Amino acid sequence: MTVNDIIKLMPSGLNSVAAADMKSSIQFDIAKPMYLLIDHGTCTAHEGVVDAPDVALTMADEDLKAMLKGELNGAMAFMSGKLKLKGDLMLAQRIPSLFDASKIG
Repeated sequence: MTVNDIIKLMPSGLNSVAAADMKSSIQFDIAKPMYLLIDHGTCTAHEGVVDAPDVALTMADEDLKAMLKGELNGAMAFMSGKLKLKGDLMLAQRIPSLFDASKIG
């Protein structure tokens, strides 16, 4: 399963209660860019680049795959330089609580 396949599954793992108050876009700058749109408890995955994302994550495909599956700690990835963030850092910190890793990997 590729990292893009995992991102496409992320909407099915959304914690709709945790995302009930959100209207946000999350850009994944990877080999084949993708983004998520979260809108008050719903989520959709899209290929490509969204205009003015709330947060953009840039990292190698395999590192993002490991992070999304819960195998790589996001804070450690950031501190080690494997993860670069642009935009709303608080939103980036919320990503693990917004998605159930067991449903997306």
